[in-house]
Amino acid sequence: MKVQPERLREIGIRLLERRGTPAENAWLQMDLFIEAELRGLASHGLQRLPLLLSRLDKGLADACARGAHHWSRNSFLTVDGQRGLGPVIVMNAMREMRTGLRENGLAIAAIRNANHIGMLAYYVEAAVADGMIAIAMSTSEALVHPFGGTQAMLGTNPIAIGIPCGERPFILDLATSIVSMGKINNYAMRGAPIPPDWAVGPDGRPTTDPKTARAGAIAPFGGAKGYGLGLAVELLVAALAGSDLAPDVRGTLDDVHAANKGDLIILIDPTASAGQAHQLARYLDRLRQSRPLDPANPVSAPGDGARARRASALEAGIDLPQSLFDQLIALKAA
Repeated sequence: MKVQPERLREIGIRLLERRGTPAENAWLQMDLFIEAELRGLASHGLQRLPLLLSRLDKGLADACARGAHHWSRNSFLTVDGQRGLGPVIVMNAMREMRTGLRENGLAIAAIRNANHIGMLAYYVEAAVADGMIAIAMSTSEALVHPFGGTQAMLGTNPIAIGIPCGERPFILDLATSIVSMGKINNYAMRGAPIPPDWAVGPDGRPTTDPKTARAGAIAPFGGAKGYGLGLAVELLVAALAGSDLAPDVRGTLDDVHAANKGDLIILIDPTASAGQAHQLARYLDRLRQSRPLDPANPVSAPGDGARARRASALEAGIDLPQSLFDQLIALKAA
């Protein structure tokens, strides 16, 4: 079913505020969810709201926390998320990081003890809008099997990179797994089979059943290359944030444990080479105009598809499963 974004935003904000969430924090959390839905990333959208509400009800998330900041080096900010809402903790850290940017042109924030931060593109887009280059990384429960293995040992460990390039900036946001667990959950919600190369079941064999996949392990993207990149993110985030490693991580997919994964944000001020933005924009346009394999599908740059889906959804509405909409309405009426 198609639902207008503002109706969904209003429902979510009311549900969050009913649980003591300050208005600013509720708006920010819902903005993250809505932006994920607009871009077609339902795995990081409103399907996560009921779980978050349960975590708030059980005291596993603190709706008022803004994060405790400590500059351990001139450019290195350590953040205790105080069990706060993921986007609230990250956006507050990014505001604090401007201190390091002013002095050094570079700032790094290592975050632990924060709830799920969702779609990483949200944060790098915000940084790019302010003229900064941004890199974001996050870890999760063990959901991904190593290359050549069948047991879940790594997180989905997404990485996002944003670079100012004029009106259409470069925005890359990808999981180092072939797909996120949230997307598998979305297929399960819709009752749809998953492709056979996405995951293995508990027996180590490929499966097209999303429910079986949830009990097994997701494949790394690109074989050994995705596995290597995912492992690098796993180690880098844990080394800098002091967070747990995937086999011991809990709290992004359940309402039983405190979240103990880690997040890493890197901001770079490119002022010294401001003229490069125009050159980068021209290069991306050359890529878009290069000869496509299929004339009906022109070459695009990372971020183009999300912008197009967002524009379409703003006009037509967000495509939400009826069951999820009914669940949200029931929670609102409760």
